[in-house]
Amino acid sequence: MHLDHDHTHSDAAAVSADAHRPDGRRRALRIGLGGPVGSGKTATVAALCRALRDELSLAVVTNDIYTREDAEFLLREAVLPPERITAVETGACPHTAIRDDISANLEAVEDLEDEVGPLDLILVESGGDNLTATFSRGLVDAQVFVIDVAGGDDIPRKGGPGVTTADLLIVNKTDLARYVGSDLARMAADAKAQRGELPVVFQSLRSEEHVAPVADWVRARYAAWAAAAA
Repeated sequence: MHLDHDHTHSDAAAVSADAHRPDGRRRALRIGLGGPVGSGKTATVAALCRALRDELSLAVVTNDIYTREDAEFLLREAVLPPERITAVETGACPHTAIRDDISANLEAVEDLEDEVGPLDLILVESGGDNLTATFSRGLVDAQVFVIDVAGGDDIPRKGGPGVTTADLLIVNKTDLARYVGSDLARMAADAKAQRGELPVVFQSLRSEEHVAPVADWVRARYAAWAAAAA
């Protein structure tokens, strides 16, 4: 296991202390996706896989408490070959496995690199959690937090570590705003107030190309990672 709890990422070019495997090879960039239940994390992972699979060697680790439902969805959708998708059953509150005791996720990540590597990118999807969910920097190099408009347009204003500190905030399901009475302009202003210069993407995955801004953000993170870790 490569465990380092003192990772600091002030920009896209930051590289963690364990950027290389013990044999000297560069390991994959790890990006974590967290957010409340039903916010669209798995749909976002699926869309990213479709957008990036022809240009990057990637794999996915999903987290569920007692099932492998999210991994099974990705397998049914055939977003990647089956050997590139694995699941962790956390057996406890989801943030435990992504922040407090990350050993199961680290093992899953390293097994993927050993079995199907070399990999460029591994997406680690958290089980659904609340606004306090964050990833250990010993597990991921950057984190994305996904909320959706149906959860209420006051979520960005409520803040919480997921909203305020994630490297990228996604406000998902914007196509539902008119049906649930969410004010997208208000959400954008509140997100700006909470996050400062940290990026925010508003998206609807009713069409696959709408994941393009998030895919471009991932590409930029990977380009910086590859250049700095070379």
